[in-house]
Amino acid sequence: MRDPYTATMEGSTMRETFVTTAEAALDSDPRIAIVTAVISRDRFRRAAQRHPARVIDVGIREQALIGVTGGLALSGLRPIAHSYAPFLVERPLEQLKLDLGHQGVGAVLVSVGASYDAAGAGRTHQAPGDVALIDTLPGWAVHVPGHPEEVREVLEQVLPGENPVYVRLSSKTNRKALPLSDRLTVVRNGSPRSAGVVLVVGPMLDPVLEATADLDVTVAYTATPRPFDHEGLSVLTGASGNADVLVVEPYLEGTSAHEVAAALGDRRHRQLSLGVTRDHELRAYGSSDQHDRAHGLDVEGIAKSARDFFLV
Repeated sequence: MRDPYTATMEGSTMRETFVTTAEAALDSDPRIAIVTAVISRDRFRRAAQRHPARVIDVGIREQALIGVTGGLALSGLRPIAHSYAPFLVERPLEQLKLDLGHQGVGAVLVSVGASYDAAGAGRTHQAPGDVALIDTLPGWAVHVPGHPEEVREVLEQVLPGENPVYVRLSSKTNRKALPLSDRLTVVRNGSPRSAGVVLVVGPMLDPVLEATADLDVTVAYTATPRPFDHEGLSVLTGASGNADVLVVEPYLEGTSAHEVAAALGDRRHRQLSLGVTRDHELRAYGSSDQHDRAHGLDVEGIAKSARDFFLV
């Protein structure tokens, strides 16, 4: 099967940027460790030769991946755990809950595969529910970069810290990077009488901008959906004069619905969530673009949903 991460944009993929940034951190910070479970082991071979005690591969043992990560964190290191999203979040969820959360230690989890980047590998490599699962655990920050440069900025910010962090990488990227911020970034301003706000997460920005080009809406972007910028969304909806919000996320639809409700709990509002549908499981492997179309996450699907929602 063709690796979906071999195609580059502006010289580097998110995964490649992760590897080079993590290697540089290993060289400069003695607290950094990397834990893999076969996935990407080859990419860290040279780093393992330089730092054999801090680059650890546990084999195809995803629960051990997080268990070892928790042990390293308890010893005072800042471990990076890395694999495909279903092997990093879904399979070892209990270890995330206990070996990190219950022990009160942090780590940086970096996933690849997104919801269905590796569609040709089948359902085993798909994890549209990963962020929703992380939401069940207290205290986690979640970053969903939309561009390789944002990956570098995120890692440089979170690696010196102590808290638990989930960084979700994708083979899809926006054409341009935006500055890293924990506040919503306005990409396109609507008029004072606009139809509402479109809140976009990570690599969904470019298709959303194209899909809503003919609508009078404010488009706001975030690569840091957790913690959620409640104040920022409240201010944006107040400025637009309309509290209707369309959320477009590259994972399970409705993942951030409770956050929007909390942000706008003081006013009447409507909201619509676009993401990977909950209604049914797609059983044909197909390509990631075909999955986007089936879930209404391509430009045409987003445009139709946005018109139906805002032009009522």
